[in-house]
Amino acid sequence: MSSTTTPTEPGTPVLARLRGFHPGWYGAVMGTAIVGIVAYQDPGQIAPLHDAMQSFGVLMVGLAALLAIGLAVPYVARWVRHPEAARADLSHPVMGALYATVPAGILVLAVGIATVGPSILGAEVSTAIVTILAVVGITLALVMSVVFAALLFASDKVEPQAANGGWFIPPVVVIIVPMVLVSLVPSVAATDVATLILAGYAAWGMGILLFLLVASLLYDRLVFHPLPAAPLAPSLWIGLGPVGVGSLALLSLARAGAPLWGDAAPAVTAVSSIGAAALWGFGAWWLAAAIVLLGAYLRRGRLPYGLGWWAFTFPLGAFTAATLGLARAWQVGLLEALASLLFIGLVVFWVVVTVGTLRAVRSGAIWRR
Repeated sequence: MSSTTTPTEPGTPVLARLRGFHPGWYGAVMGTAIVGIVAYQDPGQIAPLHDAMQSFGVLMVGLAALLAIGLAVPYVARWVRHPEAARADLSHPVMGALYATVPAGILVLAVGIATVGPSILGAEVSTAIVTILAVVGITLALVMSVVFAALLFASDKVEPQAANGGWFIPPVVVIIVPMVLVSLVPSVAATDVATLILAGYAAWGMGILLFLLVASLLYDRLVFHPLPAAPLAPSLWIGLGPVGVGSLALLSLARAGAPLWGDAAPAVTAVSSIGAAALWGFGAWWLAAAIVLLGAYLRRGRLPYGLGWWAFTFPLGAFTAATLGLARAWQVGLLEALASLLFIGLVVFWVVVTVGTLRAVRSGAIWRR
């Protein structure tokens, strides 16, 4: 991925590298947290592995939290020391979208802490942390969603070929919001439950409709233009993210809002399960298409490592979580088995991308764009 900022060389001082600090680093937070969230759900439910899976889930969410804290420092420092470079990236049609990994990472981490936190930190501490992350993450998500779109609308330099999977992140990050709000439902007064559920459905609608708009742009770009450059190949997997989270959000909102539905609760649950299954089906198609396109890139040559590789992790993790959620909502053992296979693939992707990232950090290549 290219940008308008000046690249930094491996030998330059650490502080000087802030100028070229990549805005997509929080993709590592997203990819790491989702591994922990899915692991804690114990896909496959193999009794001898249950405790190990939950411990692994806690470990991964903890690692994601450390990454979020550590990476926040250079993000903020860059805006303070090199605001012109940070603004140049924000207005860039490729790099600008990656700033949305920050609110996305915060919100995914909030879901992760809501999942594993009560067993480690206690319910009250966990809820307090999730609440803080929710306020920060939702605010940034809404701002980023509008700002990036406005920059694209106002620009006279954006070509159709610039459309890429990264464009999903700014508008669609709001689709994670319902998952965070649902986790807070047990801790609020009964009179506030309706507010959270209403906000959750509003965010779901915002995210799904924006996803469809961006998906149509990307579909058009793939049909009428050559494939994006190799560094953008992982971005084609990002479409799995909103589909997976959107499917899960429907199931979660129906469960959390059950007290509001009264006698209609079974009907709401049934309709939500059907809608979630329909979204999941589109995700299965997207996964197949993404695999085929990845094969096309590999046939052309070696896929160069870049921070964009983290796009292989969270989207696949979101689809894995949706598969697991549907398996248990519909009580279909075949889907549970598929979720287990997808989880194994997710862990393999995470290991490969993590090793690639550590090697790039060690060599200094991570600071070059």
